[in-house]
Amino acid sequence: MFINRRIVAWAAMVFLIVMAAGCKSKFEKLRASNNIALKYQEAMKYYTNKKYTKALTLFDDLMTKYRGQAEAEDLYYYTAYTNYNLRDYTSARFHFKQFTDTYPNSARAEECRYMGAYCYFLESPKVGLDQEYTYRAIEALQLFINLYPQSERSKEAGDLIQQLRDKLETKAFNSAKLYLDMGLQDDYRAAVIAFDNVLREFPDTKYAEEMEFLSIKAQYLYANQSSPRRQEERFGEALDLYERFVSAYPESKFRKDADQLKQDSEKGLEQAKSTMAQITAAMEAAAVNKTATDETTSNTPPTGIPQN
Repeated sequence: MFINRRIVAWAAMVFLIVMAAGCKSKFEKLRASNNIALKYQEAMKYYTNKKYTKALTLFDDLMTKYRGQAEAEDLYYYTAYTNYNLRDYTSARFHFKQFTDTYPNSARAEECRYMGAYCYFLESPKVGLDQEYTYRAIEALQLFINLYPQSERSKEAGDLIQQLRDKLETKAFNSAKLYLDMGLQDDYRAAVIAFDNVLREFPDTKYAEEMEFLSIKAQYLYANQSSPRRQEERFGEALDLYERFVSAYPESKFRKDADQLKQDSEKGLEQAKSTMAQITAAMEAAAVNKTATDETTSNTPPTGIPQN
């Protein structure tokens, strides 16, 4: 009984191996066939059945065979989508572009132009990484909108651009905030500049209110770590930033903290003025003493000279 089961199991395994080898042999025979019509038909079957790797292999084999013929347009089209479905967005983007360059007047040209730009969108990395492909995606999607302003896909392209801009805003905000978190004097100044640059580049950013507040904080910390000679000017700049903030966001959730920074900046400003006044007075007193000493020295005759 046990032996019979083992024989059945081995027979089943051998059968599966033979079947697998047969399937592989069938595909390889198909690749080697000179019947390009059959090969094209089978490639489309593989594509329809979502067996994209085999479909792509056959499409690549057929590309040179059908070059310059009517079927070539379909081959370009399905090759692009096969790469897309395999999530090889770089290759897909290349083939979508190749299609639009080769068949600019095709009914599919608009679709392929959009899909090429969309592949850039899919290649856009996470916020913390280099955003080169994000900028490329925005450029490609904007070009699509410019070329097809009446297209139904133009709205989708605009929505994708906004998503990409949101990503760039977040990266810019995080980078600017990093200067503040590092906690060194020069970093505080860099944070103020970085926040201002982000607000200039993305005036409608969702982070605007928070960045305006953090600019006050960074400027206050920068002033607080400065020398007394520089503090008066720098605390004054913090107060200017506060006025701009409360003017734009009078009901801000950061208002309480902003008000505290205003009070601290005013105290720092008064302390800086007091310190500089003391330093100035001390310097003036030292100058007076030095002048008096110099005059006394000049009026004292040299030793050994008789006085009349």
